[in-house]
Amino acid sequence: MSQEDPGAPPPGGATPGSGPGWQQSNQPGPGQDWQQPNQPGPGPAWQQPNQTGSRPVDQGAGTDDRTLAVLAHLSPIIALVLSAGLLSWLGPLLIYLLFRDRSHLVRNASATAFNFHITVWLAIIAGWICAITIVLLPLAIILWIAAVVCQLVFSILGAVRANRREIYTYPFQVPILK
Repeated sequence: MSQEDPGAPPPGGATPGSGPGWQQSNQPGPGQDWQQPNQPGPGPAWQQPNQTGSRPVDQGAGTDDRTLAVLAHLSPIIALVLSAGLLSWLGPLLIYLLFRDRSHLVRNASATAFNFHITVWLAIIAGWICAITIVLLPLAIILWIAAVVCQLVFSILGAVRANRREIYTYPFQVPILK
């Protein structure tokens, strides 16, 4: 058995368009994609990939929308300093309630930031429950450290992506707002 080149014409010397039964297919061949890279596909502007083709971008978001999205991601860090993390969900919730209809970028940033910081808040509460038992105090300390580090890292990452008008989704979150 010999292996034939998939791009070669069929046996008998037929070439595209030279005989009956030969039809050029619109379907992609092996290793080809349905769409050319970096070509926008169907859908709203916020679903279009950016220049690298990696993440959806909200092209319709203005400067104020970008500022609100960045603030939605960074307000929990401000609350971390002012309220020891207990009110880290309040800033994204206020932005969601007041400005969610402005653009998809603001709605997504505030909803996902709220959902993520509720998850962080639940981890901190679980840490306090573990701390009360005394035996699980080491687990409580690990939960608190992990919650604070995740809150800082993912909030800053979300703010940077929002500044680029990219739609950012936190890696783990309890889906409350959509």
